[in-house]
Amino acid sequence: MNLLRALATVSGMTLLSRILGFVRDFVIARTFGAGLATDAFFVAFKLPNLLRRMFAEGAFSQAFVPILGEYRNQRNAEDTRTLVDHVASLLSVVLFAITAIGIAGAPLLVWISAPGFAADAGKFELTVTLTRICFPYILFMSLVALAGGILNTWSRFALPAFTPVLLNLAFIAMALFAVPYFDPPVLALGWAVFIGGLLQLAIQVPALRRIAMLPRPTIAWRTAWADPGVRRILKLMAPALVGVSVSQISLLINTIFASFLSTGSVSWLYYADRLMEFPSGMLGAALGTILLPSLSRCHASNNHAEYSKLLDWGLRLTLLLAAPAALGLAILAVPLIATLFFHGAFAVDDVFRTREALVAYTVGLTGLILVKVLAPGFYARQNIRTPVRIALISLAATQAMNLAFVGWLGHAGLALSIGLAACLNAGMLYRGLRRQGIYQPQPGWTGFVLRLAAALVAMGAVLWLGMGSEAAWLQRGLLGRTIHLSWLVPLGAAAYFATLWLLGFRIADFRRRAAD
Repeated sequence: MNLLRALATVSGMTLLSRILGFVRDFVIARTFGAGLATDAFFVAFKLPNLLRRMFAEGAFSQAFVPILGEYRNQRNAEDTRTLVDHVASLLSVVLFAITAIGIAGAPLLVWISAPGFAADAGKFELTVTLTRICFPYILFMSLVALAGGILNTWSRFALPAFTPVLLNLAFIAMALFAVPYFDPPVLALGWAVFIGGLLQLAIQVPALRRIAMLPRPTIAWRTAWADPGVRRILKLMAPALVGVSVSQISLLINTIFASFLSTGSVSWLYYADRLMEFPSGMLGAALGTILLPSLSRCHASNNHAEYSKLLDWGLRLTLLLAAPAALGLAILAVPLIATLFFHGAFAVDDVFRTREALVAYTVGLTGLILVKVLAPGFYARQNIRTPVRIALISLAATQAMNLAFVGWLGHAGLALSIGLAACLNAGMLYRGLRRQGIYQPQPGWTGFVLRLAAALVAMGAVLWLGMGSEAAWLQRGLLGRTIHLSWLVPLGAAAYFATLWLLGFRIADFRRRAAD
């Protein structure tokens, strides 16, 4: 399989999900604005979503996919199928227990994650109720991650990338049509999370059946627990849980800080994070998804040269696409926020407060995406300790910067801390790969960076001149803002890629076959 084509497929599905995600946020912002109800929901959703990213998409996937790839390449089909059965059975039991504990302990979880809410009894109770409705999401999404890991190992990338679309559709449908039937109305968003998770799990079943990898539940727990493959996955998961979830832990701690700031701070950070996740999901998550199986196969076959070339390919694509995304978000912060969210209860002050957070996030956007490409360089080799140590250093640096920045930058200081720590994380991962001889840069990096910088200057000039004044964006209606963005964004992209083409870049230079 051509990895560039696979990246285009995964990114295309992610793009669809992100577009629907912005529709969902448009609907939520128009209906609820940024206030007590949205603060309560975003905190409630953050808890299971954090566990989903830490456990399902994070530690479990990073530990499971390399072992599964090894089994598929070096063992027979029945051994591979048995591993899947055992992992699925144990995972289901553990997740059910975690979900039950989370529902029962929701008041404590809310108090820990947003202690500032305790001062308002109504806000606290609403957050607890929403947390209980949302918490089964971790059960559904962890099983979705299991299914996605299997499908990605079989190079079936499209369906796992498509599944987040269903969550956004559930949000949109519930926010548009179900709100009048709930009291308070924001409970409709909680049930959207539950329904969306269930739909994402259901759609995976036929695809698993087609490749004969639909898990067969077993109650032979001792046999499953004694499976050497399961034990290896569990051994990798413990440190991976720390290593791949640092950014999520940072976001949770930021929520604690934000809960003590002015009302709306949690929501401003959320809306800025949603915009930042657009390129982060399309590029970082997509590259990590398609690289990990190929890197695992290279490691299993001891093809060290191809391993290094795959990492080099991923790093160049990251810089080629992430750098202009970060620059574009920073320049067009107000136009984007005004177009997407400046409606209904979302006020002018909300636009500028969200802009502050978004600009701060963009400082570290490239670093955030680089981490998702560099970390698999260790995980595919089943080396968890090195990225864990680096992640812990980054987490400590984040909190130190939070204390330094929040006093004079407010909520924007929290966003800046995450971005700068991500750059530190990426730099240390890169240094580790080089020092251990895992990655050797291919020729041509100096010319690549210089040409990239020239293209960024051209794009930035076009966007800055074409944007006009920020005040004008707030005075136009939705149609006027949409029309302006619809030609400005393509014009900036055209300036960027045209400059690259004139300087010698060609699409064929970035084509690469997946490892066999």
